[in-house]
Amino acid sequence: MALRIDKYLWAVRIFKTRSQAADAIKGGKVKSSAETIKPSREVKIGDQYTIQLSDFKKTIRVKDLLEIRVAAKFVADFMEDLTPESEYQSISRSKETLFVFRPRGTGRPSKKERRDIEGWFGEEGSEQKKIE
Repeated sequence: MALRIDKYLWAVRIFKTRSQAADAIKGGKVKSSAETIKPSREVKIGDQYTIQLSDFKKTIRVKDLLEIRVAAKFVADFMEDLTPESEYQSISRSKETLFVFRPRGTGRPSKKERRDIEGWFGEEGSEQKKIE
């Protein structure tokens, strides 16, 4: 069975759409052993890929091939995540140190903008206020 890399990355939920996967591959964000690849490259069991996502590099190994998108709980049957724990920790550290830049003269954030900002930082305080 021949399977394209863009379809595989979509099926194991690395990207939300197959076109996003293809665009990332064309943009050089997906590499196999430090070389750029094309979206039409065939995936083989045991291949290892490094994917540059927005904040970090994710490293995966192909365990099995699949034709359709699977539920998140079944992804582990088809893909092994080799990403070092330090990459995941750097994401949590970057979330803690984020600040919101608002251009001068835009005024106070609207209620929707404020909720979006709280969502970015994962503040649970707003949830507790709703419950009480």
